[in-house]
Amino acid sequence: MERILIVDDSITQATQLKSILENDYDITVAQTAEKGLHLASIGNFTLILLDVVMPGMDGFTLLKKLQEEIITQSIPVILITSLSDIEHEQLGLTLGAVDYISKPFHPLIVKARVNTHIKLYRYRKQIEYQSMTDQLTGIANRRQHDIYSILKWNEAIRLKVPFSVCMFDIDHFKSYNDTFGHPAGDKVIAKVAKVISSHLQRSTDFVARYGGEEFVAFFLGGSGDQAFEYLKKVRQAVEDLRIPHAPSVAEWVTISVGGVTLTPQRENSYEVYLKIADTMLYDAKRFGRNKVIWANEKMEQWYEN
Repeated sequence: MERILIVDDSITQATQLKSILENDYDITVAQTAEKGLHLASIGNFTLILLDVVMPGMDGFTLLKKLQEEIITQSIPVILITSLSDIEHEQLGLTLGAVDYISKPFHPLIVKARVNTHIKLYRYRKQIEYQSMTDQLTGIANRRQHDIYSILKWNEAIRLKVPFSVCMFDIDHFKSYNDTFGHPAGDKVIAKVAKVISSHLQRSTDFVARYGGEEFVAFFLGGSGDQAFEYLKKVRQAVEDLRIPHAPSVAEWVTISVGGVTLTPQRENSYEVYLKIADTMLYDAKRFGRNKVIWANEKMEQWYEN
């Protein structure tokens, strides 16, 4: 069921709105703008109904704050207001509201406008999902990685928790394609992606196809040596698929992995540490492939024999 957040200091009005919509949607009510901002950032809402006139932080200010936050800026907001003049309506739409409902409101109008924007939101999310999903593997693509990496990096900074980023590469993949053909190579990419993603399923884990036979992943929490041990299991799981390789190159299809763990600070850059992970991957391939090489923020390294 879709979730709707009502932000309104009037318990009477909020209750009335809730009664109109609660048979079709999961409704949450916040009676202050501050509480509404907090809930919006953690609640996975599909739509926000926002009263304009509230004590303290008003609806326009809250709308502006919602638009400034990456995690809330895509949530459509319908303003609920008795301010029916053109200037206020123009201000709300300029700040990012998708619609206005004027007081006193009619239940059929509320339902119709809410249903319309829920449908539009679903459609937009479907398009976004398709545009950020790798069609061959079904996992995230590079575009989604570029968006989520910054979001999660900033989250790690805010929470002061370790952040690990790693890169995977299928060993001798060109030789595999030359021997078995590109359709077979595509199947191998899909199988490897499935194994990697099946091991990275926590809410704080993310994996994407970065390009060709290369993948990138990041996750929050855990020390560098824990990440190193965990990725060794992922590497072994790919080897355990026992996909035959070109006989002159290797017995089985394998991957090499390079990564780094740190507790990021404001002055740190995700792109810098992604390059460090890529350097660790290069070392893993240089030292024989089918192994994991990991580093911490002091650039102390763990090598898999």
